[in-house]
Amino acid sequence: MITLPDDKHQIIKKFSQHDGDTGSPEVQVALLSHKIQKLSSHLDQNKKDNHSRRGLLKIIAKRRRILGYLQKLDDKRYQDLIKTLDLKK
Repeated sequence: MITLPDDKHQIIKKFSQHDGDTGSPEVQVALLSHKIQKLSSHLDQNKKDNHSRRGLLKIIAKRRRILGYLQKLDDKRYQDLIKTLDLKK
């Protein structure tokens, strides 16, 4: 699933720590969450698409690793991000 550039720029602008910030954990998790939502809706329509399902699982695992890193780094930032994106953990 390809994200639209406008969606990506809006997500980066919303979650970046400063201008030009595209690599902070908050931005990465937000972009991965957007990608997960797109893939989930695709898999609802295409139930037999196992290749995309495997890609979805890899993206979920990557988001989980980044969230674990952020929690070790700064728990307050982690809690704010979880609340903003409405994630369970």
